[in-house]
Amino acid sequence: MIMRNLLHLIHTIQRESVIMLRFILFCLLSLTFVVPASAGDPDMKQVKAGLVSAFPELSTATIKPGPISGMYEIEFDAKVFYTTSDGKYLFMGDIVDMGTHSNLTEARRASIRTRLLDEVGEQNMIVIGPANPKRTLTVFFDVDCGYCSKFHLEVPTLNKHGVKVRYLFFPRTGLHSESYKRAVAVWCAADRAKAVGIASAGGKLDMKTCTNPVEKHYLLGQRLEVNGTPTMFLDDGKMIPGYIPAPRLLSMLGIKGELSGSAVQ
Repeated sequence: MIMRNLLHLIHTIQRESVIMLRFILFCLLSLTFVVPASAGDPDMKQVKAGLVSAFPELSTATIKPGPISGMYEIEFDAKVFYTTSDGKYLFMGDIVDMGTHSNLTEARRASIRTRLLDEVGEQNMIVIGPANPKRTLTVFFDVDCGYCSKFHLEVPTLNKHGVKVRYLFFPRTGLHSESYKRAVAVWCAADRAKAVGIASAGGKLDMKTCTNPVEKHYLLGQRLEVNGTPTMFLDDGKMIPGYIPAPRLLSMLGIKGELSGSAVQ
């Protein structure tokens, strides 16, 4: 039974990073990391030192008081973990406020996602939509993805209902692949929004190259645990993997049927 559960866990994380695998094994084996002894609970610097000693990859992680007493919160990329205030135990999982039924951990992840996406800057995205949107949708997009092409056909409807769409590139075949080169060509086109339509329809692109953010988009997608395209992020940080038709998206965004003018930025 234990072995079957272990195999199931390993299967579910086979596409996760090495550090995530190490965390799972860490928890399964009930290991602890040691922090310097001191009177009372160690401070966050001591806890961080012990954490980095066990997992050097976490040297860039931030640590601060957690949502409940007796725990610290660890933020690493878009991931959130917890440790006891004595620095001995690490927890992976979500904390739910039973009073409000709100997922405190997912709320923190959503906040981190929003911050990381906003740090890109719209000047480094392809932005299609109204100048004064009701809501904003950020989409990791592969120019050679069939469902991305299907989603792109929904963009005019989203725009008419006041939704701005921001495209980031995520060539699923990796950096310097043919899809990557086509993404670069889209970015380097005189009319990027038009080039997205041509590419998503399988049309011929002028394979120009120029300074571009495609690699940065791709690496950010990996940090945000994008595993396929399209992957969408609502402006509240909620992550939505896969294609969703415009009517359902509008409902999720809380937008009803009234229309508004749109323009390409």
